[in-house]
Amino acid sequence: MLHISEWIIAFIISMLTALLVTPVIKKLAFCLKAIDKPDNNRKNHDGDKASLGGLAIFIGAAAGFLYLQPEHPQMSAIIIGAIIMLLTGLIDDIFELKPYYKLFGQIAAAVVVVSSGLVIEKLTIPFWGTVYLEGLAFVITIVWIVGASNAINLIDGLDGLAAGVSAIGLSSILVMAVMDYRVVVAYLCIVLIGSCLGFLYHNFYPAKIFMGDTGALFLGYSIAIVSMMGLFKNVAFFSFIIPIIVIAIPIFDTTLAIIRRIINQQGIATADKQHIHYQLVKMGYSHRTAVLIIYAFSIFFGLLAISFNSSTLLASSIIFIIALIGIQVIAELAGIVLKGKQPIIGSMRKVLGINKTDQIK
Repeated sequence: MLHISEWIIAFIISMLTALLVTPVIKKLAFCLKAIDKPDNNRKNHDGDKASLGGLAIFIGAAAGFLYLQPEHPQMSAIIIGAIIMLLTGLIDDIFELKPYYKLFGQIAAAVVVVSSGLVIEKLTIPFWGTVYLEGLAFVITIVWIVGASNAINLIDGLDGLAAGVSAIGLSSILVMAVMDYRVVVAYLCIVLIGSCLGFLYHNFYPAKIFMGDTGALFLGYSIAIVSMMGLFKNVAFFSFIIPIIVIAIPIFDTTLAIIRRIINQQGIATADKQHIHYQLVKMGYSHRTAVLIIYAFSIFFGLLAISFNSSTLLASSIIFIIALIGIQVIAELAGIVLKGKQPIIGSMRKVLGINKTDQIK
């Protein structure tokens, strides 16, 4: 049963809880010295900022969750995995874990979920049909959870960016969950969206607090889980690509970062200021405008995912082609208007962050 009044109450509870708890978390972060300091190499904010905001997002979501009390066979494992992911980010924000320790925590959270039986069992591929993953299901599910968590983490570079993109992605999943009558997925999306928006009040430019890895890993994990509970269960064509489209910007940015660092002979975990959001700022857009541009693209991809979810194969193919053309046109126009000469996508070197003197060997 879809009780709209319960959804509204849960949303308000989550949003207000996150809104009111965030200032307290800010004070706690300074006491624990969980501080994000300016760094010319990859951080350009002014002054020290508290970096445990993700804890407020978690508390807000937990408050709404306790009100709704959704039931699911794997809910206990999902909660345990969320706590492991949250603690991994929390410890990293306070003590700065080495990359492989942080990866271990992410994998541990994913393994808990997979062990409960919640896995990506099959993928529906256009012109091919349904492919049952069987033994690969565990590996692909772990890769999806860890990948989505890191994708949100990597895009968390500008004030309000990760929280806003996550809220938009979760809103897209919420619409599809309602369309498919997946009540538990809708419940989880509602409380997560509410907590993101409550926190965003303090996190949008100029931010008073950052979500840190505590929030980025938790939100990435949450998006991965709700998509597994809903989107991957869809048997329609293109269902395999819908979850990827929902968080297309973070996934695209993560993929480019990996390619860029391999080409530049850097470690994959090496931080830099070559991400898409930083490139927009370098191109002349203000901090706030750069974030809004990525919001707009995220909304576009969210609407695209919703269209895919309810379309036939032919319609999905047409939508996909139109989307690719639309992305190219929008990007070209944005580049021309801003620079008057060089489009955004026209220079892959600039997007990838490769120096002119770098040679691909």
